[in-house]
Amino acid sequence: MWRFLILLIAFAAPLPSQAQQLDGIAMHGTPDLAAGFSHFDYVNPQVKKGGSIRYGVVGTFDSLNPFILKSMRTTARGLWDTVLGNLVYEPLMTRSANEPFTLYGLLAESVEMDDQRSFIQFNLNPKARWSDGEPITADDVIFTFQLLKDKGRIPFSSRLDAIAKMEKIGDRSVRFTFNNKADREFPLILASSTPILPKHAIDPATFDQSTLKPPIGSGPYRIKSVSPGERIVYERNPDYWGKDIPSKIGFDNYDQISIEYFLQESTMFEAFKKGDLDIYLDGSPTHWTRAYDFPAARNGEVVQDDFKPKLPTGMLGFVFNTRRPIFSDVNVRAGLALAFDFEWANRNLFENAYTRTESYWQNSDLTSLGRPADEREKQLLGPAVADIDPDILDGTYRLPKTDGSGADRTILKRAVDLLAKGGYHIVGGKMVDKTGRQLAFEVMTQTTDQEKLAITYQRSLRLIGVEMAIRTVDDSQYQSRTATFDYDMIVKAYTSSLSPGTEQLGRWGSASRDREGSFNFAGTASPDIDHMIETMLTARSEEDFQASIRAYDRLLLSGHYLVPLYHVPDQWVARRSYIGYPETLPLYGYQLEAWWDKRAQ
Repeated sequence: MWRFLILLIAFAAPLPSQAQQLDGIAMHGTPDLAAGFSHFDYVNPQVKKGGSIRYGVVGTFDSLNPFILKSMRTTARGLWDTVLGNLVYEPLMTRSANEPFTLYGLLAESVEMDDQRSFIQFNLNPKARWSDGEPITADDVIFTFQLLKDKGRIPFSSRLDAIAKMEKIGDRSVRFTFNNKADREFPLILASSTPILPKHAIDPATFDQSTLKPPIGSGPYRIKSVSPGERIVYERNPDYWGKDIPSKIGFDNYDQISIEYFLQESTMFEAFKKGDLDIYLDGSPTHWTRAYDFPAARNGEVVQDDFKPKLPTGMLGFVFNTRRPIFSDVNVRAGLALAFDFEWANRNLFENAYTRTESYWQNSDLTSLGRPADEREKQLLGPAVADIDPDILDGTYRLPKTDGSGADRTILKRAVDLLAKGGYHIVGGKMVDKTGRQLAFEVMTQTTDQEKLAITYQRSLRLIGVEMAIRTVDDSQYQSRTATFDYDMIVKAYTSSLSPGTEQLGRWGSASRDREGSFNFAGTASPDIDHMIETMLTARSEEDFQASIRAYDRLLLSGHYLVPLYHVPDQWVARRSYIGYPETLPLYGYQLEAWWDKRAQ
């Protein structure tokens, strides 16, 4: 039986005191775009819609429901998708890609909120319609939150945990009043990261079951055809309700979008070379440099574009699963991290294309790298300041540079010394604990590039008596084992934004440590990390916000939860020459939703 919240229906309820009616909301400060703006400044509002696009992805799918645990890793792309676009489902508000974290109207044409952010009221656009022509109402919004609470997966199932009261205000408005679990970011998460679902078209009893039945949504596209695990094709809804609202001008420019599935990255690239795909998102510097010597690239039919967004680097690394006893000691993790010879790998595998990553927010004002902790940071850290590595605290921290030989004795000795602090010593050429058991573990890899990196790391570890096995698995097994934390070590990327928020709870918070399907790959459960995430989420001023992130960065670095790898500040996209994109690049980089087919112009 459903667990319903108290629902108050108030058709003429007055606004709470100090409420402001807004067309847009920013996490900090005010939105850049004034009320009545015509379109985002990084789209082409004059583009003629038409034509088609063919994307490729690695993986498989057996469900068209992306909001339940059973199909979390095997749902078709495009339904609710931050890269390819929310083609079928939509949130109440949409995010600008040219501001750190600012939202503008979509399903909700306006919001009302007080300065304390103790509540938010969404006023639906009267033009908003489902793809079957039915109007979108306050009942749909309420139904969505209740349904996802009972039947949805994390994070959708936890949205109502921070809500004290949900009220229907007339036919087109819903007001959420928050409890003490909500932070200042939470209203923006509700608005931008929760899909609104059609009450009249969903049976709650079967919602948590995987399905291949095409859903009814409010988005610009409908599903045209489905070949499970192979292909999904979307077609434009000619009656899409939102095609003329400012936040959708210049987007959704294709009549048809096809998404092809491949078991391996190499197979997908071959399909791109043959002309079966129109876009290839490249993340390998050696591949980007060497792989485009084929006829279509030489004659200009394929174009390589290099985009330079203004974003923090994020962090890619070999992640220690601290749920495993062998990785419970921070000295062991720190010692193992030192053994990776980045300089050798960068020169021999990547033609020196990469830069070493030394902070989760490198290349931005949010990084702790090169910045000594000021008094504001130290006050925010409290007693945890004693656990910060001294060089990380005073801003002198840098990962050591090796001689590039793959066997730098000076740095390997530092690694051995740290492992000794963790209870390990070399005996007979093996790194063993006091019982004589060798330090040994397995890294699970998913791609050829990951496997090459692992082999490099494996060679260095063997020099100090550590045995690391390498297991490369297919996408399905990788997803399954990752979701259940069934690994010693994996390679993972932690993206970073200019407005980090509640996603950090799922990555590093104690509550997510043992929750299957969460992104807490390292298995952290630290009261100090929890405190700093809370401090970050409740910061009111820009100064406190930045200080809290730098302090948080220092905590994560001092925990040595992964072996930091590298980054490239650029975004690489190869495309057919008939695919066009806007001249203005937003803060967050290219936006595929705003690209178009030149053949339709």
